[in-house]
Amino acid sequence: MNVMPMITSNFIINVAVTSWFSAQLLKLLFTLLLTRKIKLERLMGSGGMPSSHSALACSVVVAMARKLGFASPFFCLAFCLAAIVIYDAMGVRRAAGEQAKVLNKMIFEFPFFKQNREDAQGQSSDDGQSVEEESIPLIPKELKELLGHTPFEVLGGCILGIVVAMLMPMV
Repeated sequence: MNVMPMITSNFIINVAVTSWFSAQLLKLLFTLLLTRKIKLERLMGSGGMPSSHSALACSVVVAMARKLGFASPFFCLAFCLAAIVIYDAMGVRRAAGEQAKVLNKMIFEFPFFKQNREDAQGQSSDDGQSVEEESIPLIPKELKELLGHTPFEVLGGCILGIVVAMLMPMV
């Protein structure tokens, strides 16, 4: 059984993948316009404008409505899951990103933490290994800050998902 015709003949999967990819491509383009640098991480990364999670979720909701109708239990399920995805993108993941910003600022900019990090780099443990070689790193790596979305970024993703689902021909 060949998998590709099965996947590409599924209208709802086609809409979802197209919406997600479009959002990720737009993130790359917006980043290029703002920074004048190509950051390929934006093709797979979370956060930013538009929300690819919201685009995918909303496109599935609209595709379900078009394909199966508003009375379908599958539409109801897609709608509920989209609400959870959107809430999570604006709430939990955004809060985690804001906390990462604060922690990064504390660890990398506050004098107390800078001095401790510099002291740790020059120390060695009792068995002759340097501090960096121990199993627990004392010198932290920067936390990822771009995790969630602003309401505007989520709205952009929702609109993109709806437009893609409405414009894509039904199979």
